[in-house]
This record gives sequence, structure tokens and C-alpha cells, in this order.
Amino acid sequence: MVLDQRFVGRTYPPSAPYEVGREKIREFADAIGDPHPAYRDPQAARDLGHPDVLAPPTFPIVLTMRAGQQVVEDPELGLDYSRVVHGEQRFVYDRPVRAGDRLVAVITVESIRAAAGNEIITTRTAVSTVDDQPVVTVWSTLVARGTAASDGGR
Repeated sequence: MVLDQRFVGRTYPPSAPYEVGREKIREFADAIGDPHPAYRDPQAARDLGHPDVLAPPTFPIVLTMRAGQQVVEDPELGLDYSRVVHGEQRFVYDRPVRAGDRLVAVITVESIRAAAGNEIITTRTAVSTVDDQPVVTVWSTLVARGTAASDGGR
């Protein structure tokens, strides 16, 4: 099925607030094998000038994947998730994610294009505090294998 180009520019509703906890940060750091003390020890984070434990740079994937479900599960888009592979991820920070943050994510479909018989969809997710302070913007690219129109019209 060909993805609906009318989705480019579509923004979905904000996610429910997510409260970043020290334990979740520690678990994430353990899962990715990063021993940095600022991910576990509040004093180590304060010594670096931060008010509390910091999250590893890829931690926002926890929120952005949840927000991304709105796109992936939208039946009108026409995405066959069984054919999807992850293509790329990029994080651009305004400030680090910290324990105690209450964050929301708003996802927008940035582009849909065809390449080599595949469809490539890129989303942009703006992560901010519940008080609307920007924290990080995350771009994610998914590749739907073998779903592009074969007429070369795109």
C-alpha cells in the first residue's frame, strides 16, 4: 500500500505527560551499558552544574516511540508495519533531560518519499516540559520495504 502524501505536515496531539524518574534513567543507562555517574548519582550531576541526575542522550526514545505509535497505527496513513525497518534517529537538544522533568511529545510527519521501491517516512517529535519549555527535538526515519508505487510517479 502506498503511503498517503497528504499526511506530510500532519501533527498529532501531545502525548500524556511522562515524569522522568531517577530509577528509569538508571535502568536506561544500564540497558545501553553507559556507566557515567551523572546518570545515577545526584551529586555527580550537581558537580557538572545540573540540578539532578541526567538522562543519557538517547533516553527521549522512551517518549518518542510512544508518540510515534500515533503515526504507525493511523489506518488512514497506510503504513504496513510488518514491512518497516528503522532507518535513522537524530536528537537535537535545547537542554539535557533530567530527573523530575515532566515531558510531553508532539509528533509531526515531516516527509514521505519513495526510493528504490521503498517508502521512507520521517517524523519530527518536539519534546518539551509540561510548561512548554523546549528540551529536545527528535527526527526518526522509518523505511517501509517494497511498498512504493512501481509506476515511478513519485
